[in-house]
Amino acid sequence: MNHVLITGAASGIGLQTAVRFGGIGANVTLVDYRTDALAAAARVVREAGAAGVATITEDLQDADAPRRTVDAAWTRSPVNILVNSAGIYPALPFLDLTPSTWDAVQNINVRAPLLATVALANAVIDAKSTASIVNISSGAALRARPGAAAYSTSKSALEMMTRASALELGPHGIRVNAVAPGFIAVASDVNPVTTEYAAAVSGNPLGRDGTPDDIARAVVWISGSEAGWVTGTILRIDGGSSTGAHNLPLSWTTVDVTYPREEQDV
Repeated sequence: MNHVLITGAASGIGLQTAVRFGGIGANVTLVDYRTDALAAAARVVREAGAAGVATITEDLQDADAPRRTVDAAWTRSPVNILVNSAGIYPALPFLDLTPSTWDAVQNINVRAPLLATVALANAVIDAKSTASIVNISSGAALRARPGAAAYSTSKSALEMMTRASALELGPHGIRVNAVAPGFIAVASDVNPVTTEYAAAVSGNPLGRDGTPDDIARAVVWISGSEAGWVTGTILRIDGGSSTGAHNLPLSWTTVDVTYPREEQDV
């Protein structure tokens, strides 16, 4: 039976991922710093069919929190799937960035997944076991946007950390991948966005908004045995938004132009 450890599990993508794992009978440990929301999430995951549900209240801004989290979950039973879903994306104009605001984003979005991965990898190697780790990235890793310098940088770093850790941990039977969502509306009180912002970034070739369940299903797949030969991969679940600027008008001339052609011997 899988024991799945999920950070940022009290809401949004983290919670829906926990629900998906619960629905296939996994043993799930939920991590968040919001105690009341975590308790409510645990009830939902239990109702989804999880074999067991536990909660760990931790603030991942604390450098020791990722290790404590993994240790606490492992004490319950060995963890074989880790989903690093916790993340913050405050709107921080570039000229207003300070060391403290920069560090807050990097600590949650990059350092915490890194340290949780290190802690779990050491436990798995000591136990002569295997594991699958999934980091939640973002389309922002590929595209800068106003107010997101710290966030975009953190997600780019997370994707490189995913590749680097996959390279070194693969020989130990540990797979590391990332799922990079397009814009997903999660009605977050931790990371609120305006209606105008959502409208500006949510367009995609498939023409519909993404949902947390779109991402959760991808996480379950890439962490499981069907993706057993997949590691170091960034799986973009974004309705095609990363393919290019799909909503720009045609801008080249429609005048009939005869292009020169070179004569070729046949």
